[in-house]
Amino acid sequence: MNILDQIIAQKQKEVADRKELYPAKLLEKSIFFSSPTISLKKYLLRDDRVGIIAEIKRKSPSKGVINQYVSIERTSIGYMQAGASALSVLTDTEFFGGKNEDLTIARKFNYCPILRKDFTIDEYQILEAKSIGADVILLIAAALKPAQTKELAQFAKSLGLEVLLEIREEEELKHINESIDIVGVNNRNLKDFIVDIRTSEKLSSLIPKEFIKISESGISNPKTIIHLKTLGYRGFLMGEIFMQNTRPEIACANFIKEVLLLQK
Repeated sequence: MNILDQIIAQKQKEVADRKELYPAKLLEKSIFFSSPTISLKKYLLRDDRVGIIAEIKRKSPSKGVINQYVSIERTSIGYMQAGASALSVLTDTEFFGGKNEDLTIARKFNYCPILRKDFTIDEYQILEAKSIGADVILLIAAALKPAQTKELAQFAKSLGLEVLLEIREEEELKHINESIDIVGVNNRNLKDFIVDIRTSEKLSSLIPKEFIKISESGISNPKTIIHLKTLGYRGFLMGEIFMQNTRPEIACANFIKEVLLLQK
């Protein structure tokens, strides 16, 4: 099995276990369940932000441990003070070292859009995302069939959540449907974790213009942001370049300052 297959197999086991431990009715009693969500689409269209979706990620299958002892409170607040448009929080434990509590902590200290970054394969996980304070869920085309994508996206919308669809191949464009809010192009191949920014270049013109599009992974140079903006990208999901520093929020602030200087 490739890495993505391993992750999905593990996720299926986790979801089955969590359904027994935390029934859906229990999730629906969360204080976040009746709370209004914050629109990532609106934040990505703001002129006073450069579109950085700053990610909190402790480790990854390709890099191993990146920042095991990150302070969720300090980093999430610092990211937003630095000028990030939104937060992305990894909640997968086995492969990325995250947990649901990370997102809940970020929610407690920030009024901003928060993406729950996980491998969503079941409606239960969408209920879970709402219950921990997420505003946006991620659906990965490579892990789903188009019919599944549509079903999960519709369910997320029924809860007031926005949906980020992640694609990497042209054939995955068929996963786009009316319940998708944002289309993300992942420059990292989830099967072997090789990164190539040309993936965003190749797919930019193929994504229907009515969808906000973002570029994910492998962005390390402010000039790349400027280049991708000329191709119509409004958001840029970045984590590793920030998280490899002891103070990720400072690295994020410095990066955004460089982007702003280039935009002048």
